[in-house]
Amino acid sequence: MQKEIKELETRMQKVVENLKREFGRLRTGRASTTLLEGINIDYYGSSTPISQVASVATPDSRTITIQPWDRGSFGPIEKAIMTSDLGLNPVNDGKIIRISLPPLTEERRKDLVKLGKKYTEEGKVAVRNIRRDGNDTLKKLEKDKTITEDDLRRGQDEIQKLTDKYVAKCDEALAVKEKEIMEI
Repeated sequence: MQKEIKELETRMQKVVENLKREFGRLRTGRASTTLLEGINIDYYGSSTPISQVASVATPDSRTITIQPWDRGSFGPIEKAIMTSDLGLNPVNDGKIIRISLPPLTEERRKDLVKLGKKYTEEGKVAVRNIRRDGNDTLKKLEKDKTITEDDLRRGQDEIQKLTDKYVAKCDEALAVKEKEIMEI
């Protein structure tokens, strides 16, 4: 039973890590290379992340630079950035692609916070689904007479405590990101 609970905790931890990765893609007022993590380009017939075909850097807080290793990838990189939902306009000078991040408007900040709340809610749902799976597994073990009814109750209480802990971690991550987004 403890092995099952440890596995559930590992799965819940992965949900929180994934949520933080999603938050990394949300644009704040500062430039960050994680903004481009989710963008893939068509590179010789295969979908490839930008970071695997170019070096990505942030020389200052408002600029991202992309230096492709292959001259033929300038066009696909620009196109991928423009078609992404980030609202960024890349500028190509033949050697390097620059992306200037304009300051966020109040309305855009509120939209980003809403998106952050949506990601958080999805994370909480995932944690609750893991709780349900764990409880179902414990009930099955009890039905097969592998554990007692008291063990089932203790296990369910432990799983509930884990669920509460990881739902709180999701909320904490949102609070940090919300503060970062609303900061001018």
